Amino acid sequence: MNTIPKIRKRGGLGHTRRNVELLILCLPVIIILFLFCYLPMPGLVLAFKKFRPLEGIWGSPWLGLKNFGFFKSTQIWLVTRNTLLYNLGFIVLTPILSVAIAIILYEIGNARQIKAYQTIYFLPHFLSWVVVSIMLYAFLNSDQGFVNGIIVMFGGERISWYTEAKYWPFILIFMGLWKSVGYNTVIYYAGLVGIDPGLYEAASIDGAGRWKRTIYITIPMLIPLLVILTILGLGRIFFADFGLFYQLPLRSGPLLPTTDVINYYTVRTLMISRNYGMGTAIGLYQSVMGLVLVLITNWAAKKVSGGEHGLF
Repeated sequence: MNTIPKIRKRGGLGHTRRNVELLILCLPVIIILFLFCYLPMPGLVLAFKKFRPLEGIWGSPWLGLKNFGFFKSTQIWLVTRNTLLYNLGFIVLTPILSVAIAIILYEIGNARQIKAYQTIYFLPHFLSWVVVSIMLYAFLNSDQGFVNGIIVMFGGERISWYTEAKYWPFILIFMGLWKSVGYNTVIYYAGLVGIDPGLYEAASIDGAGRWKRTIYITIPMLIPLLVILTILGLGRIFFADFGLFYQLPLRSGPLLPTTDVINYYTVRTLMISRNYGMGTAIGLYQSVMGLVLVLITNWAAKKVSGGEHGLF
């Protein structure tokens, strides 16, 4: 007699009925994704057409691959390099700082202090880049800026921050981290709260201090969350934060070698040439490259972890 128990399949109508409440909760998000992400997808055909407003998307003549002629320009490779390097910096530095702050908050233990610190860290996330650009200008103004005032006080010379491109990689990365680390800290702190306290108690009994508990319990338990957020971040690696690169440098021409990214380049191209076909082609290029990176990263994460970690 076969005594091996039958494995119940997760699919089927019964499984759907048991999770109907969760499906209803997901319904608004699914509708929004369909309306704003999937429904406009047929418009990608513009990447292969010469768009004429009076003839519409489907009536416009075909151009083949002519809209992808931007690959011949050295500018597209410059903005691609800038986009990749900035996003790689954010992908590497954001988890390090966010996890460190989340662990510090978790070790504090005082609920009131934690709420106060979370509010302070989370507040920049809600600020508009327009507001942040005004604040930054108050610091970096060539004549009356706060930073130049300190430099002059110590005997230095004023720096024309908005014409010196070499300073802006550090400024943009710092401001990007300042605005995003608080949001990610809350996510990692939620992951810390979900760790079984019994693991820390057992480690303490065995003589493990805070540092060893962090290395051997906290960080390994956060790895699945780190992997998922990293994969999602790599999926957006070809998409820069438009507000960060458009508002903060105040659209200064001398700064373009270090502040120009794909999104900003696309907008400038559309404003100058009104070439909607090329704009769509650039967007398709970004999306395809992002998809390829997500698939490769997800495959690598599952391969390294033996199938335990991955987005899908």
